[in-house]
Amino acid sequence: MELAEIERLVSSTGLRLRGGFHAAPEDGLPVLPDGKPAAALLLVGTVGRSAWTAFETAPERDGRPHPQDAWTRRVVDEVARAAQALPIYPFDGPPYWPFQRWAMRAEPVTTSPLGILIHPEYGLWHAYRAALLFADCLELPAVEPRPSPCASCRDRPCLKACPVGAFTPAGYDVDSCVGHISIEAGALCMANGCRARDACPIGVEYRYAAAQKRFHMEAFLRARLADLEDKR
Repeated sequence: MELAEIERLVSSTGLRLRGGFHAAPEDGLPVLPDGKPAAALLLVGTVGRSAWTAFETAPERDGRPHPQDAWTRRVVDEVARAAQALPIYPFDGPPYWPFQRWAMRAEPVTTSPLGILIHPEYGLWHAYRAALLFADCLELPAVEPRPSPCASCRDRPCLKACPVGAFTPAGYDVDSCVGHISIEAGALCMANGCRARDACPIGVEYRYAAAQKRFHMEAFLRARLADLEDKR
């Protein structure tokens, strides 16, 4: 199948094709069901609000756990069958596939001071939801090298916006963040999304919808609280 047809299939779901690459041994791609190594990988993900409208009305939003993962699996599995590809997902595991490393092979993204991959156009308002593995090489465009927007950002507003200073040059203090959004003082962060992420001046036109921000904040908090419970 031609790349343009695969892109059309992906776009019909509300998701976006997020670049790809031809496999190298160091990429660590899984073996295909026939026992042969994958020859190419395409990443599938979101940009801004691109998939939110489709997901909001999806049957998976019926109260079951992990609705976005379930929706992603359903629609990407359908694309994979049509494209004769093997789908894999970042939420399957452990062990987990190195999606961030693959993304840096597929697109001009770099690690931001928040630890999230930043895109020179989309900023921090994007995500990777799946990958498609192919037995044969595809005709892929070359990845255009672009400098990280963080390199020329002198003020680093993202590091100053968090009300509890959870983001520093030394890293992300997850416990401080979770402790804040778990109580009434963190209600604004839960309602309006991460202030540090929102402070980034890159890709502001791609910022998530308010309901989308709330959804992700609630999912993040549930996951962190579940992790803490498992460790007890």
